Amino acid sequence: MQLVTLMLALTITAGQPAAQPSAQRFDYLVRGDFFAGVAGDEARLNKAIDLCERTLAENPNHPEALVWHGAATLVRSGQSFRTGDMVKGGELWGRGLEEMNRAVALAPENVGVLIPRGATLLEATRNLKPDAARPLIESAVADYEHVLAIQTPYFDRLGDHAKGELLFGLADGFHRLGQHDKARAYFERLIK
Repeated sequence: MQLVTLMLALTITAGQPAAQPSAQRFDYLVRGDFFAGVAGDEARLNKAIDLCERTLAENPNHPEALVWHGAATLVRSGQSFRTGDMVKGGELWGRGLEEMNRAVALAPENVGVLIPRGATLLEATRNLKPDAARPLIESAVADYEHVLAIQTPYFDRLGDHAKGELLFGLADGFHRLGQHDKARAYFERLIK
């Protein structure tokens, strides 16, 4: 995955209202280590995975821990593919997708779940064959569109970065799907 793009896309969650004001958002706890891990710091990736696994041991249905664990599992999948271990890579790929999909099934209205899955899918599909990538890109775009719908009542109050990353993700996704009119509309909205 391209670290910079994934990092920027995942920061969209900064525009979400906290689900529980007294609790620290899970993405704040995991994303720094996750991004460092994606950049090659194996110890930090292990730390992010460990946090997810400890959280899931306490609550197997914690959607944010599940989506981030799934994203980290896709990172591990890519590592396996790059070293030529196609069997392990395939197993990790399937498990990562399953975890992210389960997270969205558990919390379909949670921006802190939709954005990590959408951003991860957009990046993870960059080197896939078009036929394999298309359904995952469609899923990512659907996640981003749903986030936009959720955030519409307060979208104007979000920071420029959060708004820009969401609109860019939509434009990029639609462009990759060959829906250039929709992509152009989001690019134009982004420029405004």
